[in-house]
Amino acid sequence: MNKIAFLILLIAFEISSSIACTTAVISGKYTKNGRPLLWKHRDTWAINNKIMQFSDGKYECTGLVNSGDSLGKSVWIGFNSTGFAIMNSASYNLNNDTVEQSGLEGKIIKQALQNCATIDEFENMLKNMQQPTRLEANFGVIDANGGAAYFELANYSYTKVDANNPAVAPFGYLIRTNYSFSGKMGKGGGYIRYVTANNLFDEAVKENELSAQTILQKAGRSLTHSLTGDNLWDYKLLKEGSSDYVWFVDFIPRSGSSSSVVVEGINPEQNPMETMMWNIIGFPLTSVIIPVWQIPETHLPQVVEYNEHIKDSPICHLALKLKENVYSYKVDINYKYYINLNSLLNSDHTGYLQVLPQLESEILAKTYFMKAQWELNGFKPKEINDFYKWINTTVLNFYETNFPQLETEINQITNP
Repeated sequence: MNKIAFLILLIAFEISSSIACTTAVISGKYTKNGRPLLWKHRDTWAINNKIMQFSDGKYECTGLVNSGDSLGKSVWIGFNSTGFAIMNSASYNLNNDTVEQSGLEGKIIKQALQNCATIDEFENMLKNMQQPTRLEANFGVIDANGGAAYFELANYSYTKVDANNPAVAPFGYLIRTNYSFSGKMGKGGGYIRYVTANNLFDEAVKENELSAQTILQKAGRSLTHSLTGDNLWDYKLLKEGSSDYVWFVDFIPRSGSSSSVVVEGINPEQNPMETMMWNIIGFPLTSVIIPVWQIPETHLPQVVEYNEHIKDSPICHLALKLKENVYSYKVDINYKYYINLNSLLNSDHTGYLQVLPQLESEILAKTYFMKAQWELNGFKPKEINDFYKWINTTVLNFYETNFPQLETEINQITNP
C-alpha cells in the first residue's frame, strides 16, 4: 500500500472510530422495573461533556451538552418535564446522494425536547421538516404514554421502528449503532458493537436484569468483543504498575467515548417528575454514575455542570485525567488503539475498574433509597438539592483520596 492510500485509510478509520455511538430504545415490557429506557453511549471528538437545564421552551428540559457549547445550542440526549426523551446515533447507510450533511442532530434534539410531549408530536415535527433534511441519523425516543421507538431519518424519508412491536422487538428492545436497518446492509459501521450490545441485552432480559444500572455498568463498560471473542476481564492480571497493553478497537467503550447516559422514563400512571437521567460523564471506564431529575427549584450537581476554572464539568475533567493513564502509549500515531489494561485491572485490585465501583455503589445505594422515598411521598426540592450537595462532596473527596495525582485538578475545582 502506498503512503497516500495508507493515509486515506487511516483518516477514514479515525472518522469512523471517533463518531460512533452505541444506543438502545427499550420498552417497559421487559425492563426490571417496568419503565422504558433510552441509552446513548456517546463517541465523539467532543470528549468534554456537561449537563445543562433549559427553561426557554414550551417544556423545561435537561440534557447532555458539549462543554464548549456555552449556550447549549445542541443537546445529544435528554428528557423534558412531560416525560418525553430523545437521543441519536449517526447513521452512514441511509443517503445515497451527494447532499451535504448538516450535522445538526443536536439542534433537532433540543428543539424536540423543548416542544414535544409525545412520540407522535416528534413524528409530526419530522414530517414538517424541510427536505432534503441534510441529516442521516437514528433518533431514539420514549414518552410518558409508554411509547418507545426509533426514527431512521434520511434526506427525503424516515422509517419508524416501534420497540413495542413484538415482530421487530421480540424482547422489547432495539439497538442501533452507526447504521440503520432501513438502509443498505454492509454500509455504515458498528456491526461488531451491535452484536456485543445485543448479547448483553439478551442476557439481561433472561435474568430479568434489564435496567439503567445494568446497561451502564455492563454494556457501557463492556470489555468483551463479539467478533474475536476476547473478554479482557479474563486476561491474566499483572501486579500494579506493570505494562499490559492490548489492542482496543470496536469495543463499546473506545478512545472517543465521552459519556454513557440512560434516561429512565415513566408509565402513564406515573408523575413525569419521576423521569430521570443516569449519567456517566467523561470516559466511562474512569467515571461514575450520577443521577439527575427535572424538578422545579432544584439545581444540578456541580460535578456535572460546567466549571469556568477548568472549562469542563468536574467529573468529566477528572475522568479524562485518569484516562491519560489508560491511553499512556504515546509513541506511535496509532496510540488511540491501545490501552494499558493494567491501569484498569490488576492483581492488586487498584485498577480504575476495581476502585471506582466502591464510590459508584455508595452513590447508587443512596440514590435508590432517596428515589423510593420521593416517588412514594413526593419530590421535595430541598432534599434533592441536599442530595446533590452530598454527591458533589462524596465524588470529589473520593477522587482526591484514591487518586492523589489529581490534587491539583481538585484544588482548581474546590478552591479556584
